[in-house]
Amino acid sequence: MLEVSNLSVSYGAIAALRSLSLKVATGSIVTLIGGNGAGKTTTLRTISGLLRPKGGTVRFQGEDITHLPAHTIVSRGLGHVPEGRMIFSNLTVEENLAMGAYLKSDKAAVAATRDYVFGIFPRLKERLRQTAGTLSGGEQQMLAIGRALMGEPRFLMLDEPSLGIAPRLISTIFERIIEINRDKGIAILLVEQNAHLALEVSTYAYVLETGHVTMEGPSADLIKNPQLKAAYLGG
Repeated sequence: MLEVSNLSVSYGAIAALRSLSLKVATGSIVTLIGGNGAGKTTTLRTISGLLRPKGGTVRFQGEDITHLPAHTIVSRGLGHVPEGRMIFSNLTVEENLAMGAYLKSDKAAVAATRDYVFGIFPRLKERLRQTAGTLSGGEQQMLAIGRALMGEPRFLMLDEPSLGIAPRLISTIFERIIEINRDKGIAILLVEQNAHLALEVSTYAYVLETGHVTMEGPSADLIKNPQLKAAYLGG
């Protein structure tokens, strides 16, 4: 579904990504693991058109989207839940969800998607008229994911979904991520600081260090890798 080839991105003279390549198969969950500054967020932002690469290509469902604007990429079926959630804090939950469906004209389909979002995140329905900025961190993450789902994506990128969330809600968020993948067949590219959790929910993983892939393989194999355990899993 997604193929990134030899992607290079620089911030001025600083190389953030160096010939990075990865693939995400249809219906799979793939995770990116790495320390701060490894290039994980830059990878997602470049795929979604928020950053322009210095070199390399991004192909989505066979189409070269490398230089398409972000709103066009969204219309192709690629959703992005950014680090820090980036909800519209001064708007209500209902208005945030409506913003996620701004490219959709089929009102019945939008209503059905909203019902699905309420089914997996019932708290959002309970807080429909509440200003989004007054929600808890976990509820804001639910809203950010729900807003992305309103665009009916076929592919979803999640950047640090557990960041700043109470531990009791992290398991709920990840259960819903698995549910979305299973029920909707949405492929997921996951960036997550909790490497152990990321490897448990994903099928394949890439390890990034200073902007390039240093290790990759099935998640079930990497979670047992001594080098990876020492670096990221506290083993």
